[in-house]
Amino acid sequence: MTRYADIPKPIRSGLVVVDPASGTPQRVIVLQFNPDTLERSIAPQSAGDSADSAGGGAGSGDRNEALRLKGPAQESWKFTAEIDATDQLEIAAPDGIHPQLATLEMLVQPTTAQLRAASRLAQNGTIEISPIEMPLTLFTWGSKRVMPVRLTELSVNESAFDVNLNPIRASLSIGLKILTVSDLPAGHRGADLYLAHLAQKERLAAARGGSLGALGLPGVDVLSGRG
Repeated sequence: MTRYADIPKPIRSGLVVVDPASGTPQRVIVLQFNPDTLERSIAPQSAGDSADSAGGGAGSGDRNEALRLKGPAQESWKFTAEIDATDQLEIAAPDGIHPQLATLEMLVQPTTAQLRAASRLAQNGTIEISPIEMPLTLFTWGSKRVMPVRLTELSVNESAFDVNLNPIRASLSIGLKILTVSDLPAGHRGADLYLAHLAQKERLAAARGGSLGALGLPGVDVLSGRG
């Protein structure tokens, strides 16, 4: 007889905020429920894109560029996450889900200390103030998908509140852009993590392949243009 205790608990997806210099996790955000669906968009960085589009597909681009890539594909993810304090009644929540929402919102907000430091530089007459650098954020979807990302969209729909008007249930639309070696400086920890993620894709792609016979092709000669 199968017992409930024998059923493995599902791995949770989430976000990890990492110090890019030391690699030390600063904050771990575990999604309460794994999203039911993931929407992924992958756009290749083709070398001949601009010339091809100008020619209206008439083949006016450089023929030497047709199969060349300028860099890694640009990949974005979208999904909906749910937060529900009523599903965790054993955990005290005097502030409702304010802490969970604030943690996600701080992924796109500089800290008060950073803003005050920038203000002091401006008051001291600093001519050029560099944009504030945020910590490195990783999105994890199991051990085979650990990627450096930038949050591009965070839309919150709060749908229930307690007597003190603290939100206790919300649906969040989250958009992420995968950061590649084209987005990060050489030697950045995020660039190394992206390369590790890409190497994992290569291993998975190599683990499975089809046959020419399944495609109705008699042999390699048909691919050489002589068949």
